[in-house]
Order: sequence, then structure tokens, then C-alpha cells
Amino acid sequence: MRGATHATRVVCAVAVALAVTSCGGSQSGGAGAGIVSSSWGDPQNPLEPANTNEVQGGKVLDMLFRGLKRYDPKTGAAQDMVASKIDTTDSQHFTVTLKDGWTFSNGEPVTAQSFVDAWNYAADVRNKQNNAPFFSDIAGYDDVHPTSGEPKAKTMSGLVVKDPKTFTVALKDKFSTWPQTLGYQAFSPLPKSFFTDHDGWLAKPVGNGPYTVESYTKGTAMQLRAWDGYTGPDKAQNDGVDLKVYTDNNTAYTDLIAGNLDLVDDVPASQLKNVRNDLGNRYINQPALIIQTLTFPLYDPQWGKPGTEKVRQGISRAINRPEITKQIFQNTRSPAQDWTSSALGAAGGFKDMCGELCTYDPVAAKQLIEEGGGLPGGKMTITSNVDTGSHRTWMDAVCNSINNALGKGPVCTVNPVGTFADFRNQQTAFKLTGPFRSGWQGDYPLIQNFLQPLYYTGASSNYGKFSDPEFDRLVDEANRESDTAKAIGLFQDSEKILAAQMPSIPLWYQNGSAGYSERLSAVELNQFSVPVYDRIKVS
Repeated sequence: MRGATHATRVVCAVAVALAVTSCGGSQSGGAGAGIVSSSWGDPQNPLEPANTNEVQGGKVLDMLFRGLKRYDPKTGAAQDMVASKIDTTDSQHFTVTLKDGWTFSNGEPVTAQSFVDAWNYAADVRNKQNNAPFFSDIAGYDDVHPTSGEPKAKTMSGLVVKDPKTFTVALKDKFSTWPQTLGYQAFSPLPKSFFTDHDGWLAKPVGNGPYTVESYTKGTAMQLRAWDGYTGPDKAQNDGVDLKVYTDNNTAYTDLIAGNLDLVDDVPASQLKNVRNDLGNRYINQPALIIQTLTFPLYDPQWGKPGTEKVRQGISRAINRPEITKQIFQNTRSPAQDWTSSALGAAGGFKDMCGELCTYDPVAAKQLIEEGGGLPGGKMTITSNVDTGSHRTWMDAVCNSINNALGKGPVCTVNPVGTFADFRNQQTAFKLTGPFRSGWQGDYPLIQNFLQPLYYTGASSNYGKFSDPEFDRLVDEANRESDTAKAIGLFQDSEKILAAQMPSIPLWYQNGSAGYSERLSAVELNQFSVPVYDRIKVS
């Protein structure tokens, strides 16, 4: 996630007021009885499902919306939610049938039109939705989202409403696992109020999930409350969730220990040595569908010109992944061996596809960089936000590793960006001129999700603007393949191209981590490392 970067997470109100030393009262951080108070990072964009492709906004959408499918928190399996069934005989033409009884929190029924209107809005180039490429498999997408010029149509020809509970979907080509992608939040339905009062909806989003928005102050906090009228199978087990924006996860952790916060879902690296003593069994550390990478701006001629792939490979070989994951992350990360996630497992497509290019070797690193013409201008700068995720700590370590390997002084430096939103704005506007943090948290547990959205030409999270016709061909062929093993093999073949071109450097796979207060029980992280808020109980 999306984006994941993906894998991203103010000092309470300090970021706003610059004078507050704590966030709320004792025991629950200002939350009332039955309310969970949780740390949060400010989302980049307003919370439209098709315009949110980062973790912080995704957390909210996961509470506000339910789509055709939902991923089981423990197994990741795509299970029917609003969908009663999704039928196909050829993996290209699908008939979607909805269950009875689903409504939005404003009382409006969830119908086939709710999905079709939402998907057409998402795909329309004029609406500038980040997740529009997720709809590019549907017939007629090119007419509403041309690469240049004005759209030829307002709706995709591949979407047809048959009756209030049924619609059909025609894809451009076969896509055997397409139904499994439909738990991603971009495919959520939207109520009529989204279209008739868009500004009002953005100020207070209305969905069909177990929570509603009570208030939202951008940069500070969002209050969500359990919706009594929700009839889905996963009704909230608490009264609500107060999300509090922090620009420093160390401050969030301190507030947790002090009793001023209930839940932190990003334990800072500096506290990993202490967290077991601090929290005991109230600390969660588990594998997650997350990979951390460094992506190169191939749209910048100095990084994208022919031959610089050797420079990029050399930088990869100059990074001592085992030492960094051990010393900084206390083995809550593991060195990356490919561009997906170890949490997929071998059956899901995880395999060592990077080989020696992801193995630390200073001699090989220097040789590759010299063969590629040297670092552009003789130096490099790594950019990331530093408000969450202990990013400054590991970026300094990566630069130290590169500097030590090359032995030429400080050729690598860190460019810290104060907030996640500011960093994302630079990233999505393609303004970065050196390698940048670009982790990915899976949107759904398929190998395809770790490759196509990030490296396919023009894909939604291809922020380095990598483009390779053979990579695209292999991904297309894999999507058409109905045999899972053959499809995975094709995706792994596409990873060989990533190894040869090195548009991004795989760093490590990340565990999901969280700590919580004594007030809470039944705290879980799903496979994407996001708290399953609706299951949390408050005593």
C-alpha cells in the first residue's frame, strides 16, 4: 500500500502548539471509557479510498469501509464480505452478487451502483486518484484514463449494473486472481453523498464499515466511534478509536509507558532493547507483509542513464544488511533476498532472487560503481521522512555502511524530511533527485502486489518511473495464468529483471510491532502489521 509505502507510520499536539509536554490525561490519553487511544501519522491526502495508497490513511479506511472481499487478519485469505459470490467461467468476465442488508452509516443501501460509481470515479483521469491504475485491467479504462488528451468516456464499458444486487465486470484480458485483489480499499463502495456533497464528505467521510468519523483535525487527531447500526460480521468490540498524530514515535512510546496512550503500532528502534521489560506480553512482534527498499529516481538522467544500473547494484553491495538488522533492529528485521516479502512463504512466491547483489561485499561494491561511471557527482543523498519508523536511525546506518565500504569519506548523506506528508508530496511529485525510502506494505497477500504496483510501467506506486517492456510482458502473462505455480514462476522471472536493473534496493523485511496498555485486551496485528481495531476490547 499501499505505499508503502509503504511501510510508513507530534509530539502530540506539540507539532501544532509547540508547547505541550504530554498528550491527554492519565490512563487513556484523554480517551473515555471504552475508547482506544492510538498513535497515528498524518495521512498525505484526504481519505478517499481510491486516493489513499499509504499506511496511515489506510488504517482509517479499514475502519470506515467494507468491500467485496476482506482479508482474514491471521491468514490473509480473501474472504467474501459484501460480496455473496463472484462467478466466472473464463477468468476475464465476472458476475458479482452482493449480500442483503448492507448499508452506509447515513442509511443509504449499499448497491451494485455504489461499487460501479466508485470504480468509475476512481478510474476517471480528471479525478486524479492515486489508485486509478488498480482499475486498469477493466475494459474501457483507457477511454476514461488516457495517457494524453481528454477522456473519450465518463464510465468504463467493462462495468454493467444488472440490478441493485448484481453487476458484471469485463476485464481486458484474463486475470485469474483478480477477485483476490478486491479486499484492497481502493475497491470500496461509495455513497451518493460522496458525489453530491464531495467537500462535505471529505470533511467527514461516510462509509459502510464498523466505525464512523466523529471529528477530524488534520495534523492533530481523528476520533472514530463504533457504529451501532453496523450489521457486518465484525462489529466493533469497543466504543471507538481516538487516533493521535505524533511526529516522533519515541514520544508516542513514552506516552504509552506513562499511561497517556493505549496503543503504539510502531515501537521505535531505540526502545527494542527495553520493550519486553517495559510491556511483557503486551508487546507484539510478528512477521508482516512489509519490505523496506531504497528507490532510485530513474526520471533523473544522472540516475537513469544506461550503465548506472551497475552503480545501483554497487550501492546495494555496500549495505551491510545483517549488521544493521541486528544492531539497530534487534533482529525484528531480516535481510532482504528479493523484492517481495518473506511472509508470503515459498508457496506464495518468496524466493532468493537477489543473490549476491544483496550481499555485503565492499570490494565488489567499489568495482561495480567504478564500472558504472561512479556516483553521480561523486556523492549521493538518501531522503526520507523522519517523524515515524525510526527512519533517521537506519538511514544514518546505511550511509555509514556505504561510506565505510567505499572508503572515500562521507559520500553518502541523509536528507531528512520533517513529516510523512511532506515527504510523500515530494515523492509523488517526482521531485527527489537521489535515492529515497520506498518501503511497501502489501495491499493483499499476493506476489503480484509486490511487483506490479511498484515496477510496472505507469503503475500507481512506481515513484522511480522504472519501465521495462519485458518486465511488463512477464507480469501480464503471469496475471493471465490460471495455474498458480506457473504464475508465480513468471513473477519470479520478472524479478530477475529487477536484479539486472536494480531500480530499487531491497533492504530488509519488517516485522509488525506494537505495544499496548493494561486497559486493552484482544490486541492483534493483521498480516499487514495494522492493528485489528474492531477486535480490541477496553476494560
